[in-house]
Amino acid sequence: MEVIVVGGFLGSGKTTTIINMGKYLAEKGKKVAIIVNEIGEVGIDGDVIKRFGFDTKEITSGCICCSLKVGLRTTVTLLAKEYNPDILMIEPTGIAFPHLIRDEVELMNLGEQVKMAPLVTLIDGSRFKPLMKEVKEFAMRQIIDAEILGINKVDLIEPIRIPILEASVQQLNPKARIVLLSGKDTGERFESFMRMVLPEMEEIPEKAPEVAIVEKPESSAPQETENSIDASGVGSYSAEFAVENGNLSTGATRELTTELMNTIKAKVLKLNPEFVGHIKLFLDNGLETVKQSVTIYYEEPQEDIIKSEEGAVAKLKILSAVSNVEKGGLKDAVNSSVQEVFERKKIEVNKTEQGHDHEHGHHEHNGHKDQVHVQRISNIKGRKD
Repeated sequence: MEVIVVGGFLGSGKTTTIINMGKYLAEKGKKVAIIVNEIGEVGIDGDVIKRFGFDTKEITSGCICCSLKVGLRTTVTLLAKEYNPDILMIEPTGIAFPHLIRDEVELMNLGEQVKMAPLVTLIDGSRFKPLMKEVKEFAMRQIIDAEILGINKVDLIEPIRIPILEASVQQLNPKARIVLLSGKDTGERFESFMRMVLPEMEEIPEKAPEVAIVEKPESSAPQETENSIDASGVGSYSAEFAVENGNLSTGATRELTTELMNTIKAKVLKLNPEFVGHIKLFLDNGLETVKQSVTIYYEEPQEDIIKSEEGAVAKLKILSAVSNVEKGGLKDAVNSSVQEVFERKKIEVNKTEQGHDHEHGHHEHNGHKDQVHVQRISNIKGRKD
């Protein structure tokens, strides 16, 4: 089993890259497992992954951050035993130090058959200057630790600026290999990236493509070494709401989500006029889900429409993590925005309790046991996004 850790700051495009990598490897006949970690109790990236034909199960009984040596070890060990993947990919949250996750896997002594791929860190090239201004020291740590640096979202960068950006990033980490990436490009450049990550990868055409995904929400950093959340200066808050009397069409859902995102963003701008991070909203009307996201203060909401799961009920999920904002202020901004917008629309919403509320402190999860749910995903080849 080869283990790939793909890190990067909030909004750097990790989930899209992981999806592309998972599909690519599955189509090459590799058996793949993916562990997705998010901030807080409400998982959102798993909903995105489902759009691409992958099933997910959330593990909310513990946090990889608070009980890293126990929680991650249990998850990885059970995946290796029950699913026996060729490739295990781990996506840490954007406010983690990815090398700590890699180091913990290395310390598990899982046997000679387990190998670590080069540590990958993604950089959103379109936000490089603001990142260096808002979260410079933290972003620098992620960059310096990397063995492969993926300058992502190059489709959003003026071509004339790309060589300058490459040179700047290489100067920060002269030992790392640099690759240009875009979520929209899975051609030759992406294949070159995959060969860089897995140079000895061999195709196994006789195997059916399979991918298993475990989504494991998290909230704080490995307490055994250092607190990456404190180092990042990022405040975060996530919540889920039941929508009681919506009966929303797709158009109404889009309108409501846009109004809510703009209201939250306006309040966050008052807290930090130049924030970077990630604000993500999922509004499910039972048939379709409208997803919107913002990763920087000047960005307009980016929107995707995803088909809902069969039997889905109307609900709203929010994950917000932004630079240099206290959690209390962010929590108030999100909750008051939900109340104001839904009251104007005369739609009732009720917050769904997600177990325990994380306050970014360090605490034990005594008595909590991780449960790994594995689904085999077939027929990925030929799916249309």
